Amino acid sequence: MLVPATEMLQKAVEGHYAVGAFNLNNLEWTKTILSTAQELNSPVILGVSEGAGKYMTGFKTVKAMVSAMMEAMNITVPVALHLDHGTYDACYECIKAGFSSIMFDGSHYPIEENLAKTTELVKIAHAMGLSIEAEVGAIGGEEDGVIGMGECADPDECKMISDLGIDFLAAGIGNIHGKYPANWQGLSFDTLAAIKAKIGDKPLVLHGGTGIPADQIRKAIDLGVAKINVNTECQLYFAEATRKYIEEGKDLQGKGYDPRKLLAPGVEGIHTIVAEKIRLFGSDGKA
Repeated sequence: MLVPATEMLQKAVEGHYAVGAFNLNNLEWTKTILSTAQELNSPVILGVSEGAGKYMTGFKTVKAMVSAMMEAMNITVPVALHLDHGTYDACYECIKAGFSSIMFDGSHYPIEENLAKTTELVKIAHAMGLSIEAEVGAIGGEEDGVIGMGECADPDECKMISDLGIDFLAAGIGNIHGKYPANWQGLSFDTLAAIKAKIGDKPLVLHGGTGIPADQIRKAIDLGVAKINVNTECQLYFAEATRKYIEEGKDLQGKGYDPRKLLAPGVEGIHTIVAEKIRLFGSDGKA
């Protein structure tokens, strides 16, 4: 059974660890993330971007697939199905589809409009038993065509959004989506500490978890980050393993062209990364 992410993230703040939010891209991703979380006895958040939702024929399909898989695989660890970087309309679609958590990304709106829309969605989400994440300060890089430069959020704006009753807050602290450029300056821990001072024990979210050095991840967790998003790294490992399989001509041996065999090395790559991140974030054994 799917659960909201609120309780798992509050426990993470208290226990000084973080829960991984791994983006789904297809059946292989979903199955592998669930099985790895179960194997390591870790709570997990399954993130679904609007692009991925559309690719998988809609949020309703994603919810049905996840629920059926959890039952078939006997998944007992806490699992939240979460809309990642959702528009106002997508939030309503996911509520109707049966997601257990949503993220409203109103960071591109003027602060007054972001506040108004977030207030409305908090009321609806909580009435339906969902957790809700909001964002202040654009996260850099590209996510479904939205490009940001890795800005740092204003701690006062963070407090304004946090006070609306959201369950966890994504605040830009110099992090970006996708691969990090060679000239990346690193995370702004001064900004993170200033935000933490304003919002107290509310869980913070770090987007763009791929490529941030382990020591910076651990420091961010110590400063109150309880949810870390990972997507690009799984995609890179999947692509690399699949390329190697084909370049070595394994698809031409026997029934190596069978998609289940063709995708198996990539799936193993996802398993490796998800397990590595769960251990780095410290959520293993915490289910």
